[in-house]
Amino acid sequence: MIQGRRVLAVCPARGGSKGIPMKNLRPILGRPMVSRVGDVVRAVPAIDRAVISTDHDGIAQVAEEAGLAAPFRRPEDLSGDRVADLPVLIHALQEMERQDNVRYDIILMLQPTSPLRRPEHVQDCLDRLVEGGLDSAWTVSETDSKGHPLKQLTIKDGRLDYYDQAGRQIIARQQLGTVYHRNGVCYAITRECLLEKNSIAGDAWGAVVIDEPMVSIDTEFDIALVEFLMRYRDGAGSQG
Repeated sequence: MIQGRRVLAVCPARGGSKGIPMKNLRPILGRPMVSRVGDVVRAVPAIDRAVISTDHDGIAQVAEEAGLAAPFRRPEDLSGDRVADLPVLIHALQEMERQDNVRYDIILMLQPTSPLRRPEHVQDCLDRLVEGGLDSAWTVSETDSKGHPLKQLTIKDGRLDYYDQAGRQIIARQQLGTVYHRNGVCYAITRECLLEKNSIAGDAWGAVVIDEPMVSIDTEFDIALVEFLMRYRDGAGSQG
């Protein structure tokens, strides 16, 4: 609970990943991704309830062993690879309010595919939401200027073009404004934003910028990179 507001953490982890089969159970330095979410949740006292939203019994079992409750299974119509976050979160919120017979005021989405998250990232996101009086707060990372939208190109019929024609005016990177991308570490969203505004962003939408490297896992290379960064981070910490 934070300032009298009850907090529900939801870890969305379906079983049908196509890029990396059973990605959410994939070990990262020997520990499954969903288990790492449980490790973080236990270190954030403001979280009143933490659940896994999954359609897969094996994922549910591993999650429960890590401290995430699995009191329901996600229905089939919410288990495809083109299902948005919003209906998954609304389903989890309504199901847990029904089962627990309480009202949850803040919902945290903690995606297992961002295993570099630390408890302070989650707490910072919660604090930003509450102290700013926001509909939602998302963690983001600064996008390298090489990936700036005005430097992106398209190919059509073998011909290159700018994704945004304004890119033709860019000569030096100093002309580019800073842009950010979501890193999947934490989304903090009010109940009203989900149920009344039918959005995970809302109107008053804030950010927590994480300066350290964050990786949202989609590929085998991402897994190798995350494990390298974890080893580097732990090694640097032991020397400091």
